[in-house]
Amino acid sequence: MKSVKCSLILVLMGLVAVAQPEPKIPLIGESSPRFRAQSTQGVLNFPEDFGDHWKLIISFPKDFTPVCSSELLELACRQDDFKALNVDILVLSTDSLEYHKLWMKSLEKLCYKGREPRSIDFPMLADQDYKITRKLGMLHYPYSTNRDIRGVFLIDPKNTIRYLQFCPYEIGQNIEELKRLVMALQKHDAEQVYTPANWQPGEDVIVPYAVDIDVQDPNICQLTWYLTFKRTEAYEAPPIAREENMDSKK
Repeated sequence: MKSVKCSLILVLMGLVAVAQPEPKIPLIGESSPRFRAQSTQGVLNFPEDFGDHWKLIISFPKDFTPVCSSELLELACRQDDFKALNVDILVLSTDSLEYHKLWMKSLEKLCYKGREPRSIDFPMLADQDYKITRKLGMLHYPYSTNRDIRGVFLIDPKNTIRYLQFCPYEIGQNIEELKRLVMALQKHDAEQVYTPANWQPGEDVIVPYAVDIDVQDPNICQLTWYLTFKRTEAYEAPPIAREENMDSKK
């Protein structure tokens, strides 16, 4: 009788698991999930608390991990660059708020790559119950573990996901590349142009689907009918970001 009861319980648990909707990875072009979280800067409501800024969410499986520590140090080094681009950084980790604060305090004492110690000015979100992690599609039963909580989400001022990627636990991300992606997307939004492979700010951009274009224009280079380039001026941050950056220097 006891074995029958155990079998029934297992069946019921299986039915409940099947009934639960599988977490879905939000796709490019979709609205970012909304959430409320405890952070090192108080309770945050996403995205309401970030106004018309871009948002860069980077997630870590736990605190005091070496690869993630190096990424935090690189983010701290470039946080002013992201701020000038009108980007707010949010770091998500599944450890407690107390652990977050200890980790940040420890990192702020380190001289990484010969640099002077830097303060970490962006918030770290606590996600011990994995609610935000699941909303962002980073855990999928039965395959995922907390090692898989290594995602990047770039979200525009309209709360639309513009870029996302998932990273292996063992490999550090290129923070400079994330900054380049922001600039490329902002360039597209401002001028409705595309950026070619390996594009860097200030380099030529692609004119999308050019038909009636003046190939005699010295700023235009048409390699073939489907590949037309245009000279571009040096990259400038969005007007709002430039004003904020100017205010911060006063």
